[in-house]
Amino acid sequence: MKLGARIFKTGIAIVLALYIAKILGMPSPVFAGIAAIFAIKPTIYRSYLSIVEQVQGNLIGAVIAVIFGLIFENSYILVGLAALIAIIIMLKLKLENSISLALVTLIVILESPDPDFLHFAWIRFSTILIGILSAFIVNLIFLPPKYETKLFYRMSHLTEDIFTLIRLVSRHSSEHQLMKKEIDKISERLTKVNQFYTLFNEERRYFKKSSPEKKRKTVIYRQMVSTSQDCFDILKLLHRYENDLMQLPETFQVQIQERLDFLVNEHQKLLFQFLGKILHNDLDAEEKVDPQQVELLNLFLEKMNDESFRGDFQAYHLMRLLSAMVDYQEQLKHLAILIDSFKNFHKDANEISIKEEDEVL
Repeated sequence: MKLGARIFKTGIAIVLALYIAKILGMPSPVFAGIAAIFAIKPTIYRSYLSIVEQVQGNLIGAVIAVIFGLIFENSYILVGLAALIAIIIMLKLKLENSISLALVTLIVILESPDPDFLHFAWIRFSTILIGILSAFIVNLIFLPPKYETKLFYRMSHLTEDIFTLIRLVSRHSSEHQLMKKEIDKISERLTKVNQFYTLFNEERRYFKKSSPEKKRKTVIYRQMVSTSQDCFDILKLLHRYENDLMQLPETFQVQIQERLDFLVNEHQKLLFQFLGKILHNDLDAEEKVDPQQVELLNLFLEKMNDESFRGDFQAYHLMRLLSAMVDYQEQLKHLAILIDSFKNFHKDANEISIKEEDEVL
């Protein structure tokens, strides 16, 4: 089991919050540590949004607690009623993520046995605020996330696995039920990749003076994710219509296999080109006619002359697969254009700022 940066940051934030609260003489530093747990986020951008919401939630919880504490006598029923009102207000203000911290603030203030209620409420509010600020400081300074590296290598490993499965299914070398389980796993991993892209993209938005190089990288990664999704869609179609493909003439099956091999090989080359391991790719974005693709489509049109084939769902299933392959090629061409443009405009950045895999995974 590997410990991620967020685990370490949580521990550091708790320690920092406890020490600051103790130095400032807060009577219950533990509440600062609790608040720090709620405020830790995976990115600096989300941490910024979180601190704004958490401060608002802390303030709302404290105000409601003070109002109830001054008007009513201490009662568990009133604590529940105050919590209900706080939740309603937080939902109205669209501060759902801060409800938990607001309720913590409300409860610790209302449970005060101190006769100087207002002074106690201010101390509790300040203690929790210290925890929130401590978590933000840790997010800002300690262990900055390397989401670009994680995104690229997760996506690279994912696409390599998809390529392998495509080769197996297209050659009918896989077991149907086992392949279904592998496809489900790939789907989960693709969701993770999309989450990493979101985190990477948020980090880029946080820095308002982000360089053109970083902005272009964001566009490239978005296209990489889209292209990987198209590749995965082909895998699902191959698995779903495997029986239909097995009934095709051998020549047709070979053409499909060769076409898929060509596309996945070009996809692999683009990933290597992005890393600076090769200089160029073989995809020509200006090429209007692809001989291999034309030959495959001609075979399909010849097959459509067979009335029994046209009247079967097999024709429509094959049409879906061929359409997905054409779309996949268009996505690859677009990715090739983006990578070529990036390399041309940022010649000094040909060695992508991605650390070795073993350092981050």
